[in-house]
Amino acid sequence: MLILVLNAGSSSLKYQLINVQTAEVKASGLCERIGIDGVMKHEIAEHRKLQIDHPMPTHKEAIEFMLDILTHDDTQVIANIDEIAAVGHRVVHGGEYFNKSILINANVVKKIEELVPLAPLHNPAHILGIKICQELLPGKPNVAVFDTAFHQTMPEENYLYAVPHEDYTEHHLRKYGFHGTSHYYVSDQAIQMLDKKESKVIVCHLGNGSSICAVKDGKSIDTTMGLTPLEGLVMGTRSGDIDAGVIPYLMDKKGMDSNQMINYLNKKSGILGVSGISSDLREVIKAAKDGDHRSKICIEMMCNRIKKYICSYIGILGGVDAICFTAGIGENADLIREKSCANLEFLGIELDKKKNKKRESGNREINKDNSPVKIYVIPTNEEYVIAQDTYNLVKG
Repeated sequence: MLILVLNAGSSSLKYQLINVQTAEVKASGLCERIGIDGVMKHEIAEHRKLQIDHPMPTHKEAIEFMLDILTHDDTQVIANIDEIAAVGHRVVHGGEYFNKSILINANVVKKIEELVPLAPLHNPAHILGIKICQELLPGKPNVAVFDTAFHQTMPEENYLYAVPHEDYTEHHLRKYGFHGTSHYYVSDQAIQMLDKKESKVIVCHLGNGSSICAVKDGKSIDTTMGLTPLEGLVMGTRSGDIDAGVIPYLMDKKGMDSNQMINYLNKKSGILGVSGISSDLREVIKAAKDGDHRSKICIEMMCNRIKKYICSYIGILGGVDAICFTAGIGENADLIREKSCANLEFLGIELDKKKNKKRESGNREINKDNSPVKIYVIPTNEEYVIAQDTYNLVKG
C-alpha cells in the first residue's frame, strides 16, 4: 500500500510517497517559495535528484505539480494517482481534541480550524493541504497525524501552568508539547533496543526546533515545549525558556508591540541571536573553533539547557534507562552530544568519546560498555510514523 505523506507549510510543501509494508520511500521532495516563484526539489528512490523551477502561485498548483511529477514519463514512480491508497497529513496542533491520529471528516477539519489561534502559522496551511487533497484525490482517505497527540498522556501536574485555573478551563492555557511523532518513534526504537517494556527513556530531538521528552513505559509524561513551540531549549532562532518579565521590559525599552515581541523571540533569538553569526549550528561550531567568543558561549548555553532538562527529567522519571539523541543536530553534532552528557557520570551517564565521534548510519549505541545508562543515536522517521498510522486507520 502506497501512502502519500504531506507536510504543508505557509509557503512550502514537503512530501514522501512510502510503501508501508516495505518502508521504502519511493519518492520525496520539497516545494518551496509557493506564492513567489516556486522551486521543487525532488528525489526518486533510485537516488535521482532533480531541482525544478515551476510556477506555484498557491498550494493547489504545488500539489498538482507534485502529482504530475510522480506520474510523468521521465520521473514516473507510479503509473497513475490511483496507486496512492491514502494521504497522511502532519498537523502541528491537535489541542485536547485529539490524542491519536484520526481519519479526516468535516468535523475533524472544523476542530483543526478551531485550534488555529494556538498554531496560527501552521494549522491554516495544514487545513489547506487537506482540502486540496480531498479535491484532487476524490474518494481517497485522508488521515491527520498530530504533533501534540503523543503528549496527551502527560499528567495534569506536568501540563498545567501556575496561573489562575480558569485560564486553562476557559482559554485552554496549558502545555501541549510538539515533535510528538519523533518522540514516539525514537522512544519506541529505544524500548526495542533495551528489550524492556517497563522503561524510562529521555529523547532529545535537537534540530532548528528542539525539544526533550521524558517517556515512561512508552508514554510521554513531560516535555520541554509548551503552549507553543517557543518554550524549552535554546533553538535555531527561538529563545526557549525566558523570564516572562523580559517581555514588557523589552517592549518598553525597544518600543515593540506584541507581534514584534513574538517575532523577536521566535525568529531573532536562540543560536542566531546569541552567536550573531547564523541559526545554522554548523557555522557556529566552526566559528567557535576559530576562536569566536560569542559562538563558544552559545554552544555552552545550548548544552547547559539540554543538560538541565536531562537531569530534571531523570528526577521526574525516578531514574533513566536510556538517553536518545535524534534530528539534525542530535544525529550529527558529536560535540553537542559530548557536552550535553559531560559531568553526568554520577548519574550513570558515561559517554564513549570514540564511539560518539564515529559517523555511522542507523541506530547506534555511544555509551561506554559498562555505563549503567544507555546512550543512543537514533535517526528519527516522522514520515514513516505518519504513513504507518495512515495505513493502520485505512486498513482498519
